Amino acid sequence: MPAQRTYRTLNPATGELLREFAFIDNADLEAKLATAHAAHLAWRDVPISEKVALFLAVADLIEARLPELAHQATLEMGKVLPHSMAEGSGAVDMFRYYAKHGEELLADELIEVPGFAKVILRREAVGVVLGIEPWNAPLYQAMRATAPNLMLGNTVLVKPAEICAGSTLMYDEIFREAGFPEGCYQTVLATPEQCSTLIADDRIRAVTLTGSDRAGSAVGAQASKHIKPVVLELGGSDAFIVLDSADVDVAAGTAAACRLVLGGQACALPKRVIVTDGIADEFTEKYVAAFAGQVLGDPFDEKSTVGPMSSQAAADLLQEQMEDAIEKGATVLLAGGKVDGPGSYFAPAVIAGVTPEMRVYREEPFGPLGMIFRVADAEAAVALANDNPYGLGGAVFGAEEEAMRIAARLDTGGVGINAFLGSPTEVPFGGTKRSGVGRELGRSGMDQFANMKTYGIGG
Repeated sequence: MPAQRTYRTLNPATGELLREFAFIDNADLEAKLATAHAAHLAWRDVPISEKVALFLAVADLIEARLPELAHQATLEMGKVLPHSMAEGSGAVDMFRYYAKHGEELLADELIEVPGFAKVILRREAVGVVLGIEPWNAPLYQAMRATAPNLMLGNTVLVKPAEICAGSTLMYDEIFREAGFPEGCYQTVLATPEQCSTLIADDRIRAVTLTGSDRAGSAVGAQASKHIKPVVLELGGSDAFIVLDSADVDVAAGTAAACRLVLGGQACALPKRVIVTDGIADEFTEKYVAAFAGQVLGDPFDEKSTVGPMSSQAAADLLQEQMEDAIEKGATVLLAGGKVDGPGSYFAPAVIAGVTPEMRVYREEPFGPLGMIFRVADAEAAVALANDNPYGLGGAVFGAEEEAMRIAARLDTGGVGINAFLGSPTEVPFGGTKRSGVGRELGRSGMDQFANMKTYGIGG
């Protein structure tokens, strides 16, 4: 790794350098890992009641510092300030959820087994968990890896995305102020090579990654080599199916809003709108109108509804994907694209007539690009929805019975019926195919990283 390389955070609205952070050196990384391992040996035995009190203290501190945290996330990532505020609120909700339900989620399960007086299934902590987290929601993602593991009794090292390091580092101070024992949570500004070293270390007992399928493939292979549990929450190109029986106003408004939140830069956002013929014209008109009504601008300006993309590289890639589709025959319903001038601004755009020869048919377009696919009927909608390498989530809008029937045939980890499901704290979140393996949140958020230990008591 060249010595001059650093974590560099830029303001995507201006392109200006905000700060450079040095990569952690190997001696400091070893010290953090040793501290995390030692902390686990004590933290795993802390009573639930004490953990709950600390969780509530963290939730209160995040809530109190939400304006500061959201400002930092918007400064580094570019999404409009209300979206960063909502993201931080999601982290607050996670800690309060596990504080409220931790005892029941960790309760022993009694299993009747012939020949035994009692058999107990108990969820026990395993050790230090490494979380490798993305740039699009740094306040939320880091805590999605952290909250369930800490309640279980594991300790956590979080490696943040290089372009949003400042946002994640703010959590270290919050955990200290809340009174958590040293080493329970730590941010590590590690290199990819250092992450590989961590995964190979016996003190790291599990790994979770949210990111691209390419990164997931690499980390998954390393975890498998060292026989360690791994959760991979990867890309998504979710289908938003609108049937003839749908409420078109609600469907169009929901589809547009979901596509544009966080500037369209999230794996769980529905990127492919699939509409049946009977209502396609009406839906398209309203969907395009919603995109056209967006205000692109400074993410701190309360009038702006869409800010810049996270980086020039991200905007360039989306522009290339859109131009490829247009060159190969896609219809432009709303012209948009990269905006000249400072910053990585991309005006919301909508295209239709996407075919398998186009990159956006298979690739994940990460940004404010809407795509409408018109199909003959519900059967064609299912076939098109599943003809994709990703299987994270999806949505079906229509009469409930019909929508449920269609949803059951989607090869995804979750699906919303006349609603956008997203990733509520209470339910498992994850996908199929190239969208990853394993689940986060809910009870699954702990079970993936627990030793599911069975005690058989003879009678």
